[in-house]
Amino acid sequence: MTEIPVMDWHLECSECGATRGPEGVPTVCQCGRPWLVRYPDRVHPVTERAELRRRHGMWRFRSFMPLAPGEMPVTLGEGDTPLLPVPRLGRELGFSNLWIKDEGTNPTGSFKARGLSAAITRATAAGVARFTLPTAGNAGIAAAAYGARAGAEVRVFAPRTTPDTILAQIRNFGAQLELLDGHIGDCGKASRAWAAESGALDLSTLREPYRIEGKKTLGLELSLQLGWKLPDVILYPTGGGTGLIGMWKAFQELKAAGWVEGDMPRMFSVQSSGCAPIVKAFLEGKDSAEPWPDPWTVASGLRVPGPLGDRIVLRVLRESRGGAIAVDDATLSGAAHYGTMLEGIDLSPEGGAAVAAVAALKAEGTIGADACVILFNTGAGWLYRPEAIGQ
Repeated sequence: MTEIPVMDWHLECSECGATRGPEGVPTVCQCGRPWLVRYPDRVHPVTERAELRRRHGMWRFRSFMPLAPGEMPVTLGEGDTPLLPVPRLGRELGFSNLWIKDEGTNPTGSFKARGLSAAITRATAAGVARFTLPTAGNAGIAAAAYGARAGAEVRVFAPRTTPDTILAQIRNFGAQLELLDGHIGDCGKASRAWAAESGALDLSTLREPYRIEGKKTLGLELSLQLGWKLPDVILYPTGGGTGLIGMWKAFQELKAAGWVEGDMPRMFSVQSSGCAPIVKAFLEGKDSAEPWPDPWTVASGLRVPGPLGDRIVLRVLRESRGGAIAVDDATLSGAAHYGTMLEGIDLSPEGGAAVAAVAALKAEGTIGADACVILFNTGAGWLYRPEAIGQ
């Protein structure tokens, strides 16, 4: 008789506070808002920190993750991405302690590898063998790759305007790709319709609870790389916002465990002026974001007009004493090119948005010259260049 793994966590609604067990295949709360994973019985002695340095990859943090004893994750070796000092860029922008966390070195070329590894791990453990999701690009690649790794069927709905290199990668990993006119919101509707028709699990951002847990490792890993100290400021290119939410959750859990001390980082959401629902809501003092009409930006990962996690993201920005800023496409593209040439890091347009934003925040006095500042390059720049596939 097969022993059933003990799942020592539960789910808590991010909005109404309702709770439920992790059994089955959870989607969203009855109130329509995302679940967050809670681990009330887990204990993390500080001595465990030394052990983590002898492990590798995202799943080195399995004691903070939704993984039962003896379970094996669906993994391609994601995580352990470099945290790189950028002294030349820092001098140009007026910072003495500027860093870039380069998520483009993940197996599928972006930070999406973390979330999809965790989500597909839990779903396949529950018996799911068919997945669907909408994508602005990089999530589709990750879902296709991790679905292949798990031996599952994946259908991806993407805007027709998604960069060709990204679409080619989705096809290469064997996913069924459906191209639609419109934006990711339109693709989300199509994905949910397909889920209802086929029984596939919809892996849309925050419509299941475990992508956040994968993205949480961004904060866990960053803390480890900084010697269990927290930075002063984090600038995060924000589309759906799972990474920002996940990091804030990670820092709270590390604080509760006694692994880090001091002030929490100030979190800043960076968007394109062509699609900036979080920035608009933050500046207007609102608790939720209105869908952005006619979204467009070359930073396809930022082209999310109506993020489901808007209320959580806005809470994080305010609780952390951070903020939100939008930069235009010409500026973010120029910053990506400049930063790549100056530091040798293959910045995506989203990474360029973080560079442009930190320059603007420094110029207006919001961030000081001596602050420890982390910029996130959420994906590899080559994925956005058609010449990468010979076009």
